[in-house]
Amino acid sequence: MDSSKDIQVGDQVLILRPSYVAGKIGFIHAREIVTDEKLARRWIVRIDSENIIVSLARREFELLAK
Repeated sequence: MDSSKDIQVGDQVLILRPSYVAGKIGFIHAREIVTDEKLARRWIVRIDSENIIVSLARREFELLAK
């Protein structure tokens, strides 16, 4: 899936980079917001197994089957 339109909060993802979390499974938590409530091209991903939240660009994760 290449389109950000296909991504929804709660979707499960495989993190590809950065290396310190690569290979981990995470969940889309939210779309990142920049100033003035404009949506960024990044996603907030929650990694429950590591108790970590990261901001990732679309190329840094892969959507897993729903």
